[in-house]
Amino acid sequence: TPTTEAQKKKKKKKKKPPIRIIAPGRVFRKDALDATHSPVFNQIEGLYVDKNVSLADLKRDLTLFMKGLFGPKAQVRFRSSFFPFTEPSVEVDVKCVFCEGKDQNCPVCKGSGWKEMLGAGIVHPNVLKNCGIDPEVYSGYAFGMGVERLAMFSLNIKDIRDFYDNDVRILEQF
Repeated sequence: TPTTEAQKKKKKKKKKPPIRIIAPGRVFRKDALDATHSPVFNQIEGLYVDKNVSLADLKRDLTLFMKGLFGPKAQVRFRSSFFPFTEPSVEVDVKCVFCEGKDQNCPVCKGSGWKEMLGAGIVHPNVLKNCGIDPEVYSGYAFGMGVERLAMFSLNIKDIRDFYDNDVRILEQF
């Protein structure tokens, strides 16, 4: 039988935790194009909702992911930030694989020694409430990370524009 849009929406709200989602997609935003930023890029977003999910769970999982991607010696740090749907919110940085903070002119980390890899945080209780999930029982975390930036660090590519320039010499390296 055909399903109406109203029935589909009602069915979606019936989904109860635990919820685990990984969603890839393309992002368009008003960023100036430089070595580490692009107005169009690919992003992976994640959401995990269950009982007793905490910031400690978020930090553990993202640290394990970063070390799995960049190696066990990768240095990871978390900084406070603001994102409208999470509280608290954090930015996750990785020690610059190109200069390790030793080059003040590094085009990737701008001499800071660190590069932001993703934003994340604990899902705001109002978001859960608006989805029909009781925030007194459930909590969760969410994150979003740019695929090209992760690839830059993994493949030693210093300029994000190399992904879009259609230069066969770049592609032949891989």
